[in-house]
Amino acid sequence: MKKVIAIIFGGRSSEHEISCVSAGGVLAALDRSKYEPILIGITRSGSWVHVQEDFPLEIRGGVLPEVPTDAPQVVADIHGLSVDKKPLHVDVIFPLLHGPYGEDGTIQGFCEMANIAYVGSGVLASAVAMDKSFAKPIFASHGMSVVPGFVVKKSEWKSLRAQFEKSAVSLEYPLFVKPARGGSSRGTTKVKSEKDFAAAIDEAHTFDSKALVEKAIHGIEVECAVLEINGSPEASIVGSISIDPKFEFYDFEAKYLDGATKIELPALIPSDVAEEIRAKAIQAFKALGCSGLARVDFFYATTGEVFINELNTMPGFTQTSVFPKMWAATGKNYESIIEELIKTAQQRTNGVLEN
Repeated sequence: MKKVIAIIFGGRSSEHEISCVSAGGVLAALDRSKYEPILIGITRSGSWVHVQEDFPLEIRGGVLPEVPTDAPQVVADIHGLSVDKKPLHVDVIFPLLHGPYGEDGTIQGFCEMANIAYVGSGVLASAVAMDKSFAKPIFASHGMSVVPGFVVKKSEWKSLRAQFEKSAVSLEYPLFVKPARGGSSRGTTKVKSEKDFAAAIDEAHTFDSKALVEKAIHGIEVECAVLEINGSPEASIVGSISIDPKFEFYDFEAKYLDGATKIELPALIPSDVAEEIRAKAIQAFKALGCSGLARVDFFYATTGEVFINELNTMPGFTQTSVFPKMWAATGKNYESIIEELIKTAQQRTNGVLEN
């Protein structure tokens, strides 16, 4: 009998559209001889809807897809999922939600309360990885170098502005200001001078009440994909990000809309550094208690030092996304990645009681 896979996508975060594209990629690659898909979209306002399989979930003419608001409503509670009071039997949930209200432990908590197997990391690992201000001290405690920086809370910004501006000067410009719990570089600004600092904080605060200020690292961005296979995390080959010089940094437009970014596989770095990064990617995966998959992002500085930037528990998952590309270069295709993730989800026990 086929297993029913509920692909959940969209959501309330700023990465709504990218989540839709990821869902389209997984839907197209799902082995229909083994699995029956159900598409569950979450609108920008937070409504759950049942989306038809033929709904377009790809970028068309530079326009990103969104979850339709006029689709049949889905009820999600501790009893599971239902449409028009008819239960949807689901074996595994594939939560392709990026950012807050999905990748941050919220959807994972629902799955555990409803006792439905799900792909990816659990509640705690998802929540900690989402909030970079919490993940960084954990990485540091495991001996990994993190980028120097500090947090600016929206509630403290006005009263302590002078103090934060002084801290920024001490850190030295250029700096990066970004939402502590954001993704896809939305709300992220490269700040070259003190006069632009306040505007960057305000921009980050439109996405998150916590802004993270970090020193700019001179070097290249490198990434490594981790996939759990038979209960053990394995690392892909390392890739380095190459960006068109017209972009200041690896921002949202460069990542998704302009076609100005490419990944070099293997990374354009010394082989011993690549092996160090692969080992640190697995170390970071274990340090946060992750499961299933992750993309771990690093900086390889011109000084030769490796800094861990962040860990994404549900990275972009289209066939052209960095995570599948790194595994393809390592010898594992898109379809087999999905197969491994579903298998791991079915084998894992949920929650602290392992029931």
